[in-house]
Amino acid sequence: MIEKYPKPSIVEFTKLLGAIVKMKHYAIVVSKYRQIELLGVSHDVYSMNILTNCFCQLGRIDFGFSVLGKMLKLGVEPSVVTFSTLINGLCNQSKISEAVCILDEMTEKRYQPNLIVYSTMLKGLCKTGNTGRALRFLRLMEIRGYEPDIVAYSTVIDCLCKNGLLQEALDLFSEVKVKGIRPNIFTYTCLIHGMCNSGQQEEATRLLNEMVDNNISLGIVSYTLLIDALCKEGMIFKAVEIIDTMRKQGIVPDVVTYNILVDAHCKEGMVSEAEDFVDAMIKREIEPNVVTYSTLVNGHCLQNEMDKARRVFNLMIEKGCAPDIVTYSTMINGYCKGKTGHIEEALKLFQAMRNSGLELDIVPYNILIDGLCKAGHIEFAKELFHQLSDNGLKPNVVTYHIMINGLCKEGLPDEAYSLFGSMGDNDCLPDSCCYNVMIRG
Repeated sequence: MIEKYPKPSIVEFTKLLGAIVKMKHYAIVVSKYRQIELLGVSHDVYSMNILTNCFCQLGRIDFGFSVLGKMLKLGVEPSVVTFSTLINGLCNQSKISEAVCILDEMTEKRYQPNLIVYSTMLKGLCKTGNTGRALRFLRLMEIRGYEPDIVAYSTVIDCLCKNGLLQEALDLFSEVKVKGIRPNIFTYTCLIHGMCNSGQQEEATRLLNEMVDNNISLGIVSYTLLIDALCKEGMIFKAVEIIDTMRKQGIVPDVVTYNILVDAHCKEGMVSEAEDFVDAMIKREIEPNVVTYSTLVNGHCLQNEMDKARRVFNLMIEKGCAPDIVTYSTMINGYCKGKTGHIEEALKLFQAMRNSGLELDIVPYNILIDGLCKAGHIEFAKELFHQLSDNGLKPNVVTYHIMINGLCKEGLPDEAYSLFGSMGDNDCLPDSCCYNVMIRG
């Protein structure tokens, strides 16, 4: 098209540039813009606004202002879009003060900012955490004759919630309803997230019911967040009720949602109920993942049901789901804390983990060293401790505390004192627990 004769008009070129922008190929637009200039085609405000936007999207707001300077030099009158594009670019770079200056300049030059400009500023203020300023700007919009829409209100409500100002967010929410503005899914989502983070699960549930009454459905992420918050507060039965609400809304719980419920039931000792949820997942063709299996393993370990834990562990391998460090560590910990004789199983599993190719951290070592010490196998514990450096790992304060405590209990205070003195060699400072063990030892 660029080589076409007779030359296309700037209107046709602008359509081409606009199409490229939609594909987010901003650098291509910049190069094409220069080619158009070389053809002797004069640019207008529309094509120059596109160029300004591209520079802003590329993070070159300085070049965006150069385009504005060129417009003025060529006698091309900037539009409201020109200024709103620059304001958006400044806001994206968190240059709020400069954005406010541009807004003031618009007003001084008798350019009437529209709702898009105000909304852009509001979004920028909220993005940079200027909550108080955002609220004042919302009032300024009203003073200047622009009634904020639900998007503007929701933006500020979201900012207030994220900054822990839930009551102020609820006050603004009430104002929205009094004005007859219909809250949307984003408004409700912000508030429900804010309530969950503030421990107000009951209020979040009430708001959820209000949404259902208004035929507004939350997304899977927000439902999952609410279920997680309820579970953390021990309100498992209410969390299960939310699952029913989801289904009525046509939203299918995913593996993350189910994992939260499985974990909550396991921690409360209701492992059988947790397994029921896993069965429900499978019936609905939702494949359990490593988190699901690891959670069930942990549930059985907490109940000292190591045979059942091992069955789940073996099942996940059969299903092609490879155990991770968390799964292995949970099993090893279960064996170490179990009945006498399980330390052998812990050692076998530890070796299997090392052979699995997983990149190990200090946690499984600490668990096994602790188990060996408590089972009276101090020599094995010492050997494992000395293997750490060979495996590229450094003992942490927990490792030292376990070893020092184990040595003291085996009547080896000199070795404990020597180990205590060597902590600094691994950039590890003793904590109060280490000092207390040494004092008692």
